[in-house]
Amino acid sequence: MDTSYGFSHPSPAVLSPALQEIAAEAAARQKKAGGHSGRHSLPLRVGTRGSPLALVQTRAFLTTLTKFCPVLRDMGAFQEHQINTTGDQVQNRRLAEIGGKGLFAKEIHEALADGRIDFAVHSLKDLETTLPPGLVLACTLKREDARDALILGPSLTPTDPDDPYSALPQGAMVGCASVRRQAQMLHVRPDLKFGLLRGNVQTRLDKLAGRQCDATLLALAGLKRLGMAERASVVLAPTMMVPAAGQGIVGVTVREDDIELRELLSAIEDYEARAVATAERALLAELDGSCRTPIGGYAQLIPVVAGGAPELHLTGLVAREDGSFLLKRAISGAPEDAARLGHELGRSLRRDSPDDIFEETLSA
Repeated sequence: MDTSYGFSHPSPAVLSPALQEIAAEAAARQKKAGGHSGRHSLPLRVGTRGSPLALVQTRAFLTTLTKFCPVLRDMGAFQEHQINTTGDQVQNRRLAEIGGKGLFAKEIHEALADGRIDFAVHSLKDLETTLPPGLVLACTLKREDARDALILGPSLTPTDPDDPYSALPQGAMVGCASVRRQAQMLHVRPDLKFGLLRGNVQTRLDKLAGRQCDATLLALAGLKRLGMAERASVVLAPTMMVPAAGQGIVGVTVREDDIELRELLSAIEDYEARAVATAERALLAELDGSCRTPIGGYAQLIPVVAGGAPELHLTGLVAREDGSFLLKRAISGAPEDAARLGHELGRSLRRDSPDDIFEETLSA
C-alpha cells in the first residue's frame, strides 16, 4: 500500500547505495586532502541542545540515519556539538519575557548559518514558525505520542479517569511554563493557581517531589523517550488538552543550499509526520502567535475506510491565558492539502477570536 500520503519521496532501497557512495567519496577526499572542495568532509557536525532529552533525541536520529547509510556509522561520520541556548540559560522567567519563540534554537541556528555545524536536531514544537533565511526543515521523524501528561505531587492520587483534574484540590498550585496548558486547565478549573516551573524534565519532577507545587504537566513524548512514562499520573486526551503544534516530532534543519545533506535526510523522512507538521505549522503561521498566545494544534491521519486513503484531521485552539475565552475548531481534508487546511483553520480561529488576544501579542 502506498504510504506517501501524497508526498513524493525517494525509495530508501534506491537511495542507499547512492548515499553510501557520497559518504565514501567524502571520506576518500578527507583522507587524501584533509578537507573538502565545495563538498562535505567528515565528520558531519550535528548541533543539539545539551539537555538529557535533546541528547536522547539526537542520538536516536543518528541511529536511524546510519541504518539507511551504514558506511557512515562504520567510519564514525558524525560529531555531536552541544550548544547552550538562551532558553536553557534563563530558567527564572517565561520565554515570552526574554524573546519568545525560538529561544531553544537561536544559538543553534546561528551556528548552522555560520557553518560551525552541518545540521541541527530539534523538538519541532521549539522551532520558530518562520525559520531564519537560508535554513530549511529538511526532515521530520516519526511522531511519538503527542499527548500531554498530568503529573501529581506525592500527596495526590488520580480519583476519576473521566475527570483527571478532580485529583487536584480547590486552589491547588500547578507548576507550569506553558500558557497553552494553563489556559486550557483554567477554562475548566478557574480555581487553580499557576506558578512558573521551568527546566528539563528531571528538574521539574524534582521540584514537584520537593512540594514546590501540587502538580505539573509534561509532554508524554519526552517522558517516553527518557524511559519515564510511568511518571505520568494521567495522560490527557487531545480532546481535553490540545497539544502544542509539532509536539512529539523531532525535526532536523540544514542550510537550504546543502543539497547533499538534504538528499541524505530525505531517506529517513517520515511522511505522516511531515503531513501533520505541515498542517500544524501552517495553523501557527496564520495565527501569528507567540509564547504569550495560548495556541494548540494537533493533526492526525485517520483512515476513512479500511485500506482506503487516509484523511488529515486538524484541531486548532486559541484561548486567553486566564482561560476566560477558549475557541476550539477542527477541519479535515486530504493530506496533500495539509498547508491549505492549516491556513484555513487558522484564519477561521483568528476571525472569531477577540482582537485583544492578538493585540497583546503584537504589543508585548
